[in-house]
Amino acid sequence: MKSVPETLSVRLVEEAYARLKGVVSLTPLQLNARLSRKYGATVYLKREDLQLVRSYKIRGAYNRMALLDAGERGRGVVAASAGNHAQGVAFACGELRVRADIYMPKNTPKQKVEQVRVLGGEWIAVHLVGDTFDESYALAKAHAEKESRTFIHPFDDVFVAAGQGTVGLEIAEQLGGPLDFVVVPVGGGGLVAGLGTYLKAKYPAVRVIGVEPEGAPSMSASLKAGCVVTLPRIDKFVDGAAVAAVGKVSFDAAKSLIDIMTVVSEGKVCEEMVRLYQSDGIITEPAGALSVAALDAVADAIRGKTVICVVSGGNNDISRYPEIMDRALIYKGLKHYFIVDFPQRPNALRDYLDKVLGPNDDITLFEYIKKSNKETGPALIGIELGDKKDLEPLLRRMGEAGFGYEALEKDSVLYRFLI
Repeated sequence: MKSVPETLSVRLVEEAYARLKGVVSLTPLQLNARLSRKYGATVYLKREDLQLVRSYKIRGAYNRMALLDAGERGRGVVAASAGNHAQGVAFACGELRVRADIYMPKNTPKQKVEQVRVLGGEWIAVHLVGDTFDESYALAKAHAEKESRTFIHPFDDVFVAAGQGTVGLEIAEQLGGPLDFVVVPVGGGGLVAGLGTYLKAKYPAVRVIGVEPEGAPSMSASLKAGCVVTLPRIDKFVDGAAVAAVGKVSFDAAKSLIDIMTVVSEGKVCEEMVRLYQSDGIITEPAGALSVAALDAVADAIRGKTVICVVSGGNNDISRYPEIMDRALIYKGLKHYFIVDFPQRPNALRDYLDKVLGPNDDITLFEYIKKSNKETGPALIGIELGDKKDLEPLLRRMGEAGFGYEALEKDSVLYRFLI
């Protein structure tokens, strides 16, 4: 392969764009009326969820693999991914006739795993190992070194980041006017590094907002420390952005490109996923909704401005929607779980329904095991409220009716079992 430059540049992004023509889709830049009204701004969505593999990751993966020399192609490659990069690598393998071993965490959504196999066909082998991306990455890297094969990194690679930067080049060509803010989801940092490099050159006054999930703020921690930091624990829910450490290449670029770094809770992400689907007909994966979910945090800054949110991916497994709905309701204060002491007598449940539940409240979960040698028995109850203001009256009525209870908090083991 050609020698690797030390830093990202506009030239590298432009070369990647020429390389990707006819390979990737030119995704739409859509004005979103709902978000524009809500924030008093001109808000566009860059729809990378409509990309060929429903994610921008195809750009970096293909750009990097297209630069392999004949010997590297003959030996095959190795990759690690939480799902979307794997699809990009698999697609490139099929197109370029290169064999690959692709490592993914065991909890990768089935939809992503199946798409990887479909896209790569006979050219790829999938290995589901480790509980997180970082564990899969370590095993993949060791395999690549042992076999002397090229490792296609999902973000810590100049050519991968340059490929992701073509999202920014397209934005500049499609917008045709001033740009004040661009909001970018951050996992390993390749997208914000590549896109930021290009857009900062074309729009010197543009402000880049990076967004991470609250449970995996690796870029935020690194920017604060001034060096790449490895988080001891992460929440894996936003799988497309759940990495314990950002890449050195991406960090070195991003530290001078990101103007505002913010985090959003996983519940807020779920709320926005539901709203994008119900209001705009847009299906995103959790990481794909990060940029839009961040707008509340910067609402004052963006008022009256032109803002672009990168919708980074739409690879969401339909089986995850019950959890997504649950998390969204909990975030909005509409769903709560309790352990309630029920008297072991006839009509106890009827009393609870009549004396405790409000007219707009609903029981969504009831688990009860009767123990005949006790006066009371615990029941696990989930309640959905009509309005979050109804919680205090509900708690008051439980006390007045003589039902002892314990509200399940986010850090309890049982809560984590439910959600």
